[in-house]
Amino acid sequence: MRGPSPTRRELLAALGTGATATGLAGCTGYVGGDTRTPTATATATPEASDELESWSRYGPDWEAPTDSPLQGVSFEPIVTKLKVPWDFAFAPNDDLFVTERVGRILRVENGVADVVAEPEAVVDASAIDPGDEGGWWSTGGEDGLLGVAVHPAYPDQPYVYAYYTYRDEEAPAGQYNRVVRYDVTAEDVAGTEEIVVDEIPAEQYHNGGRLAFGPRDYLWVTCGDGGQPEKSTDPSFLGGKVLRVQPSGEAAPENPEWDGGDPRVFTIGHRNPQGVTWLPDGTPVVTEHGPGGRDEVNVLEAGANYGWPDARRADGYRGTDFHRPVVNTGNRTWAPTGCVFYTGDAVPAWRNRLMIGALRGQHVNAVTLSPPETDLPPMDGGDARRFDADWLDPRFVATSHKLFRNELGRVRCIGQGPDGNAYGITSNRDGRAEGEAFPREEDDVLVRFVQN
Repeated sequence: MRGPSPTRRELLAALGTGATATGLAGCTGYVGGDTRTPTATATATPEASDELESWSRYGPDWEAPTDSPLQGVSFEPIVTKLKVPWDFAFAPNDDLFVTERVGRILRVENGVADVVAEPEAVVDASAIDPGDEGGWWSTGGEDGLLGVAVHPAYPDQPYVYAYYTYRDEEAPAGQYNRVVRYDVTAEDVAGTEEIVVDEIPAEQYHNGGRLAFGPRDYLWVTCGDGGQPEKSTDPSFLGGKVLRVQPSGEAAPENPEWDGGDPRVFTIGHRNPQGVTWLPDGTPVVTEHGPGGRDEVNVLEAGANYGWPDARRADGYRGTDFHRPVVNTGNRTWAPTGCVFYTGDAVPAWRNRLMIGALRGQHVNAVTLSPPETDLPPMDGGDARRFDADWLDPRFVATSHKLFRNELGRVRCIGQGPDGNAYGITSNRDGRAEGEAFPREEDDVLVRFVQN
């Protein structure tokens, strides 16, 4: 059995970056609660665009594919020996930023992965090595440095955003999550930290943590229930929510109006949403961890209640106003995380499908969202499943195929680059991979998916 895990600071001092690249070219925010006291936050920057049509992936006439996603896709490693990477984000100029849960923001540029910033406030987390004993306890749980996003006007607005957990004795569980941003052109990047959203409920689990800029250049933030599921439907409480804010942290002007609620809240009633993406017409979609299975994919509508903690089964949705999921996995679990609705041309088999990383399932999910009464993809292997029960969201029939099962291990995130390529990262050094194959010597890795 391995000894006590080193702290994050000890780990950083001992190991340096450890990542190897192999061929990849003043506004005011509010905290949750009834008072919503203003806190020091980011200085003003140009805000969001009013035009949905200006979004780079806008395509309102998209059509769901009717063929199979199982059409000869492989992967190639791009960066190896990462330490529990959690998220990655491309800038418009192809710069790539990666977060590691141990507390580092990396930039992959010209074939080299360099540390950009190591936020001091991030809670200690660590990474196991191949051959070490795992378990959630071995790396500090599920908190740490999580999501990352890049300002849509980068590099003119040279900001990289991050979501991390920090200690606070006054927090219910002794810690909070916050969203910050950094000027990555500064000599001391960490010293430029500005708070964008603060005091998001946190604990060792259910921290949410995904950041992404979407249509109209709004920043979306997924927040887990922070161990307080009973407050997930309270719009004055940031836990169990999806937030939509401007780049400075202020509420998006088109957000729902809540009676006594926080204006940054877009939807309520979530358990642990860890992925957010958009259909080509701008419709937001989230992936969400369920209890003992019952993972979900939800298509979001402003102001809607997604039912947690009251609904996760058919009888919890029927006869209620809870917004129904497109996918509910029942007793099976994917542990779905970072996702992208893929619109690129590099992997034709995946175009116009929702591509999802799966942790517990140790695979990639290709989910085709088809309007009712249209032709559906074949059920041709890949542990294919159809989600069309009468208690699910009637707007789509979802067809799921599993790819790369136990080939990559725990897949943390799937994303798309400006070049139209599809990428993914693994999370095998978080101590929770199943089987003896993971972590491998090259773990953790960032890979590029390739159509054969």
